[in-house]
Amino acid sequence: MAETLGMRTGLDVMTPAHINYEGEPPYRVVYLLHGLSDNHTCWRDNTQLARFADEYHVIFICPEVQRSFYADMKHGPKYFTYITEELPQICQRLFHIPADREHTFVMGLSMGGYGALKCALTKPEQYAGCGVFSAACDLEQIIKESLPVLKEEIQGITGMDLRIAPENDVFLLAKKCSQSPVKPRIYMTCGTEDHIHDMSVKFRDYMQKLDFDYTYEEWQGAHDWYFWNDSLRRALAHLLPDLQK
Repeated sequence: MAETLGMRTGLDVMTPAHINYEGEPPYRVVYLLHGLSDNHTCWRDNTQLARFADEYHVIFICPEVQRSFYADMKHGPKYFTYITEELPQICQRLFHIPADREHTFVMGLSMGGYGALKCALTKPEQYAGCGVFSAACDLEQIIKESLPVLKEEIQGITGMDLRIAPENDVFLLAKKCSQSPVKPRIYMTCGTEDHIHDMSVKFRDYMQKLDFDYTYEEWQGAHDWYFWNDSLRRALAHLLPDLQK
């Protein structure tokens, strides 16, 4: 039961095949966020998640947020508060996972890429690194280009005026976070054939003007699981190279 949401919600946890629950955990935890049309099972079902857990000695936490854009909604549950505050407490209580920043990462695809950026840039003291894949990171463009039915859905997040609050604008969050003494490392990818490729390029150009340990890579690929599986592997190798077996 998620008290913040006022309901039961889905959660997938993937651990290394051989895990030692005695003593101080030597693992790192990756909160792995899903996209708009997916749920908490998608990473497990569509990628080599079990192999990556073994190879990089990582515990993956895959939560469920429906189509919320990881926001504390104007008209709906407080999903951002759940992901960044209640969920870590639940997982630390139920599973033997680390609680410190050095061992904590957040990654995601599409809507989840936006969510990962929002988590890491809002709470840099909480996440050592952030993996961002095919991110739906420009909410203004999404609203402008959306069909009426999606705009009505987004009003649950923004309110009836469709105004994007500063806490939901990752460009503003990045500018603010760039002044912080503690900043997450960010690794970002997008396929050159992705239909929202321009959003990643816009955010890349913005980030290159700020003071971050920021890496952007693109290669041939679309908005699909072939690209995201490869992106996750590359993000782990980039952000957690010292843990690879």
